[in-house]
Amino acid sequence: MGIALVAALLVGTAVLVGAAIERADGTLHVRWPPLYAHWDPHVGPGTPAACAVAVAVVAYGPSLAGRLPWRALLGAVWGTATAWTFALALIDGWRRGVAGRLTTKYEYLQVIDRFDDIHGTLRDFTRHILIDSPDHWPAHVAGHPPGATLTFVLLDRVGLGGGAWAGVWCVVVGATAGVAVLVAVRALAGEALARRAAPFLVLAPAAVWMGTSADGYFAAVAAWSLALFALAVTGCRTRLSAPAAGLLFGLACYLSYGLTLFALIGAGVLVLGRTPVRERLAVLPLVLAGFVVVPLLFTLAGFDWWEAYRLLVERYYQGAGGIRPYGYWVWANLACTVLVVGLATVAGLRRATVTLVGRRREVFARGVRTREARMRGARMREVHTREARTREVLARPGGSDPAAAPRLALLVLTALLALLVADLSGMSKAETERIWLPFALWLLPAGAFLPRSRAWLIAQATVALLINHLLATGW
Repeated sequence: MGIALVAALLVGTAVLVGAAIERADGTLHVRWPPLYAHWDPHVGPGTPAACAVAVAVVAYGPSLAGRLPWRALLGAVWGTATAWTFALALIDGWRRGVAGRLTTKYEYLQVIDRFDDIHGTLRDFTRHILIDSPDHWPAHVAGHPPGATLTFVLLDRVGLGGGAWAGVWCVVVGATAGVAVLVAVRALAGEALARRAAPFLVLAPAAVWMGTSADGYFAAVAAWSLALFALAVTGCRTRLSAPAAGLLFGLACYLSYGLTLFALIGAGVLVLGRTPVRERLAVLPLVLAGFVVVPLLFTLAGFDWWEAYRLLVERYYQGAGGIRPYGYWVWANLACTVLVVGLATVAGLRRATVTLVGRRREVFARGVRTREARMRGARMREVHTREARTREVLARPGGSDPAAAPRLALLVLTALLALLVADLSGMSKAETERIWLPFALWLLPAGAFLPRSRAWLIAQATVALLINHLLATGW
C-alpha cells in the first residue's frame, strides 16, 4: 500500500502543479492536467453496464481465471475486455463516446478522400507533414506513418466507412491486446502467473482510452507481435510464429513511430526464451524476413519513413510540443501513466522489482551456502534447506517453478524501461494516456504478484469509473 500511496500523491501533485502552471501561462495546453480532459461530471447509457462488468469481474474473475480451460479463458478475456471498453465509452453516449471519436479535425477520417490514389498519396505524404506546407495533414495523420490512416482508408473501401465502424474496429481489435499479453506471459513465465494476471488485463483503467482510440488498435498489433515472438523463442511453431512476429512488428512501425521502442521489450523476450541460446538466435533471421515486408512495400510505394520522422520532429515543435514545458511533463507523464494502469499495477511493479532483486540475491546466497556445505561436508543441512526452499516456492505466485516470478518481473520491468525511454525522449509531452497505451498494457501483468486480488481489482475499477464519470476525456 505504501507505493500506491506515493503514486496517488504523485497524481495529486501533478494535478495541482499542472493547474497552477496552466492558470499562470497556459503552456500545458490541457484543461485538466496531467490528462487531456476537462471537468465534466456526468452519467450515460454505459454507466449501468460498466458497473455491472466491474462487479462481475471483481466477484468471479479470479476464480474463473483459475479454472477455465486455457482457450476458454482467452475468449473470456477478449469478450469481457470488449464489454468493459464499450461500456466505459458509452458513458459518454454513442456519438461522443464511439461514433464521433475518430471524426474530429485532428483525426484520420478527415483525410479519407485524399487517398483516392493511394500510391500517389503515399509518394507525396511527406510533403504535407509540416504545418506551413500546403494542405498540411491534421495532427494525428502527420504524427504517424501512413499505415495508421491507410487502415481506415481500407475499411472505407470495404464498406466499413465512417466514425462508427472505425470506433468499433478500434475497440474490438484493441481488446485482443490483453489476450496477446496473456499468451506471451504464459509462454515466458508459465500458465499460473498468466491466469493470475488475466483479471487485471481485463479490468484496467487503460480501457478508458482503448475505447475508440486508434492507439488501442496500434497496441493490439504490437502486442501480437511480441506474443508471437515469445512463442517463437520458446520453441512453439517457430517457422510460423517468427515471421508472423516480424511482419506485425513491421506493421506496428508503420502505424506509430514510437512503437520502434518495442524492440527493447523484444530484447527482453529474447532473453527470457526457454530454448537454448543458439536456437533463439536462429529465430532472428525468420523474424527479420517477416519484418522487411511492410517497410519494403511502403518504400516501393514512395514513402520514406526516415524523412517522414525527421519532418515529424520539426512539426512536433511547430505545435504544442514546442511550447509544453519538458520540466513538468517529464514527471507528470508518469502520473498520467498511474491513472492509465491503476494503483494495483504500481503496487505490482514494486513487488516485481523486489522479486527480481531477491532472486539474484537468492542465487548468489545459494552458491555461497553450497560451497560452505561442501567444505564442511554438511549434506543433510543442504537437503533440509532445499526442502524449506521448495515449500517457500510453492507458496509464491507462479506455483512450483521458482523462476516463473522473476521471469514475469523481468518482462514487465523491460516494458517499464521502454516507457521511460519514451518519456525522456521529450517526444511525448502530454496525451500519453493515449500514446503510451501499447507500453502500459505490458505493465498490467504485474498484478499477478499481488495478494488479495479482489481488493486491488476494486481499486482498478474505481479509478476507471471515476475518470470516465467525472471527466470528459479527449480521446
